[in-house]
Amino acid sequence: MNLKRQLLLVSVLTLVLPWAGYQFIHETESALRTGQQQMLGGTARAIADSLAQYREEFPDTEGSSHVYGEQLYGHPLETRPEIDGYFDDWTLERDSLQLLRGTDGPVRFAIGVFDQAVFLYVEVSDDNVVFASPGVIAVDDGPRFADRISIISTSPPYRNETLTFAAEAPGPVVAYVRNEYGFGPDPTILSYLQDVPRGYQFEARIPASKLGTHLGIIVSNTASEFESPVRSASFSSRTPGAFVTVSPDLNAVVTGLAQAGMRLIVTDASGWRIAAGGALSSANVSADNARSAWLRIAYDALVESGEDAELARPDPSGREQQRYIADALNGVESVGWFRSAEGGRAIVAVAQPVVADGETIGAVVLQQGTDAILSLTNQGLVRLLNVTLIATLLVAAALLGYATWLSRRIRRLSIAAEDALEQDSLRVELPSVHAGDEVGDLSRSFSYVLQQLGDYNEYLRSLASKLSHELRTPLAIVTSSLENLEHEPLNEASSEYASRARDGADRLRRILTAMSEASRVEELMQHAEPETFDFHAVLASTVAAYRDAYSDREFEFASDFDIAMMRGSPELLIQMLDKLVDNAVGFSKDGDVIDISLTANGSTLLLTVTNTGPPLPERMRSRMFDSMVSVRAGRGDKHLGLGLYVARLIAEGHDGRIDAKNTDDGVAVCVILPRDTDGR
Repeated sequence: MNLKRQLLLVSVLTLVLPWAGYQFIHETESALRTGQQQMLGGTARAIADSLAQYREEFPDTEGSSHVYGEQLYGHPLETRPEIDGYFDDWTLERDSLQLLRGTDGPVRFAIGVFDQAVFLYVEVSDDNVVFASPGVIAVDDGPRFADRISIISTSPPYRNETLTFAAEAPGPVVAYVRNEYGFGPDPTILSYLQDVPRGYQFEARIPASKLGTHLGIIVSNTASEFESPVRSASFSSRTPGAFVTVSPDLNAVVTGLAQAGMRLIVTDASGWRIAAGGALSSANVSADNARSAWLRIAYDALVESGEDAELARPDPSGREQQRYIADALNGVESVGWFRSAEGGRAIVAVAQPVVADGETIGAVVLQQGTDAILSLTNQGLVRLLNVTLIATLLVAAALLGYATWLSRRIRRLSIAAEDALEQDSLRVELPSVHAGDEVGDLSRSFSYVLQQLGDYNEYLRSLASKLSHELRTPLAIVTSSLENLEHEPLNEASSEYASRARDGADRLRRILTAMSEASRVEELMQHAEPETFDFHAVLASTVAAYRDAYSDREFEFASDFDIAMMRGSPELLIQMLDKLVDNAVGFSKDGDVIDISLTANGSTLLLTVTNTGPPLPERMRSRMFDSMVSVRAGRGDKHLGLGLYVARLIAEGHDGRIDAKNTDDGVAVCVILPRDTDGR
């Protein structure tokens, strides 16, 4: 893993900062919310105890056989609706409309209560509205083939009456009442039918004194006089369910008990809302929070989730059915936790049973928003997460930038050190050598090592000439002494020893000659008079001589042209080729082919000598043309590594360069020489 990735990985560890900050705020929020729940629970218990003395205000549904949906609820209205067959002036949402489903289409209705009057609104889907014939409905026992709406009103076990509305045409509708006193119209009841596409809308106002404690609605759809009407009813038993509405006295008490920022709801034993007061404080979502909406996805993954905040609202049907309220109606104190997925607003709710004489007669629901404590919309959480996330991004960017800058410095130093090894002079100044940090120390250390290596290389280059100069005189003395000794009478053993010493001296002389060859070549290059000659002809003649000299090898010569003019010393170039061919022969086997080619590339000539054999070690490619360097293992003192060094001196003396590369089955040595463009 490179330095940049290592520092990037380290920068990721800074993410622990927002995580730790969130954990702190999350734990604090949980603790404060628990405290808030306990406070609300204590308040709800006190309110429930105080409301137990108003038992008469809680509807008695104990022992009732009515199932859910058969009881009707009267919603409290804020204003008096106009009786015109429209719902738009009711201070209720359309979600408050309840559904009665019949065979011919759905029927929706709502019941409201305002100022000692009960209001009824009904929407009927009917493609064929059948109106009553004039005067027919006035006959108690006559035919009644017409669409009608009936209200069954009872006060068990005595009162039982039916209110019938059968319109003769769109507009005001006369209400007929049937009870134990007879059957007839009631002018105190106002109603209106509004004809609409695919059905009709009906609205009525009934004095509360005209109705009993139990109510039921029946919508009859008549197709013709020969068919029985289809009924949609709010109850399925013989008698309708109880009519539940808000208790004015209890509502006044609850309104006085509700504290600021709290919503207080009281239900009966069946969950119907019989009193409500107070309101939750408005959520203050700042512009900063709005601008940080893109962080909601991350926040939702961190913040404790709850039920949707919409579920905390009073149920439009009038009956509270949330789980925690149902638990309270079963006699168990319960809590609820709601949170808005969009705004992040949180609501804490508690439900406390109202118990009188050991019987649960209702429940107290107390709700409060968590705007005052740490929550998702709290500026502290948003600011903490924003700042820490931004800080993490800045730290990551800074570390990444620093890693990039540092890695570039190190890479430049590495490249400069490698390039320095390819040059003749190793006395180079590396990048960052004047820097005061660790990279500067490393650069200065590399510079010092290169300087020492350059001095050592220079010593090796001059070692041959120095040894040759220093050893020639002692060698001459030894040689002359051996020659004089040969003229002295010696026994057979002494003569053999003298002969061996003479062979050793001759071998040492040849070594000294090879060692001084490089110096002679440098001198010859300085004093040689360049001439223009045909390099192609020189090569062809020399290759022919190689075939005779190395009969156990095959030589092939190829050239792109017949004449290749260049300027230089043909003798030195032949000496260079001798070194290359000697090297190729040394690394090949009997019968191998040595290819010698001459090609042109613009203003340069390319001389290539290729032989089969072992490839060059990668580490030796840049050093094999240095003095006293050899890649031949186990050859003793026969090869001092000067041949290719001499070849390099000759090539560079002709303003050329020499290089070696591995081929598929051997090694190719390439010499690039300048071409005489003025020649043919």
